[in-house]
Amino acid sequence: MSFGWAIVGIGRHPDLRMAPAIRQADASARLLAVCSRDAGRAGAFARKHGAEAGYDDYQAMLRHPGVDAVYVASPNALHAEHTIAAARAGKHVLCDKPMALTIADGRAMVDACRASGVKLGACFHLRHHPAHKEMRRLIQSGRIGEPTMAEAQWASGTRGLAGPPPRPALQGWWEDPDLVGGGATMASGVHCIDLLRFLLGKEVTDVVALTDGQTEARPLEQRAGITLRFQGGLLAQVSAARMVPDPRNDAVVYGTNARLSALGTMSMAFGGELEQADGVTVAHTRYLKGDMYQSMVEAFQEAVGQGREPDASGQDGLRCIEITRAAFESARTGRAVRLSGA
Repeated sequence: MSFGWAIVGIGRHPDLRMAPAIRQADASARLLAVCSRDAGRAGAFARKHGAEAGYDDYQAMLRHPGVDAVYVASPNALHAEHTIAAARAGKHVLCDKPMALTIADGRAMVDACRASGVKLGACFHLRHHPAHKEMRRLIQSGRIGEPTMAEAQWASGTRGLAGPPPRPALQGWWEDPDLVGGGATMASGVHCIDLLRFLLGKEVTDVVALTDGQTEARPLEQRAGITLRFQGGLLAQVSAARMVPDPRNDAVVYGTNARLSALGTMSMAFGGELEQADGVTVAHTRYLKGDMYQSMVEAFQEAVGQGREPDASGQDGLRCIEITRAAFESARTGRAVRLSGA
């Protein structure tokens, strides 16, 4: 039985990652329709990726025969609008991160999908890297003892920098504070936050952040350091940045008995290795071939087919919004922020 996909927002990421992932997914997946404000671009994208049609009218795309789910890749500020419309049309939604820019919008998305009986997933592809899955399994099994500290970094890299780093090349809306909502935190920091929640299986209770933005003069940060306190007192550090030389994009969890390090896995590209160290022995597992986006698409389809929540779910996306908003509040005020319900 086929599973029909549509895409709204056809920028670089859908072109390079998600449309190919849908086409390469299991035999049931079919990319049927895409939507852009520009009909010409929509048609060209559809032809390139084998979709049946390109639209410049979102409601018309939602009526395309056979569409089961919409991948929402529009500017961040439009995610809620496009998700709610898809839910009301009876379509499941896989929404790019951040799921929304406000907690109210995130809750409205979750509520709309629940009311319509459709599934809402958040695009946190790092959950589908086998190194991260194995880390989670080892932590839950007690292999490292009680987790005590953790860290995750994702920075975009440059080589041979002399002087101040150049401005990153971004899609136009990524430089519009009203559309994007944040800088490096929205680009990669949210992935670090979600992955730490995934690995540890615990919720964040308190947030402290320092950034070089969140001011009237510079609303979009290029560098952010965020400290998270998890249930039970575990402390974790998130580092997100743009245009730094040769970053170490790793995720590390320290336990009372051992350390787990996913080295070079914090990326859109597949690769890296898992290192297990207990003070006596060190073991390495390398990952050479795979596609996290294809795995995410297939896992979403499977969740829909089985009637269960996707991994990551809309609730996971909402929790990440709450943590991100707390981080920006902390950066602006210089104070720690306790999350509601903590």
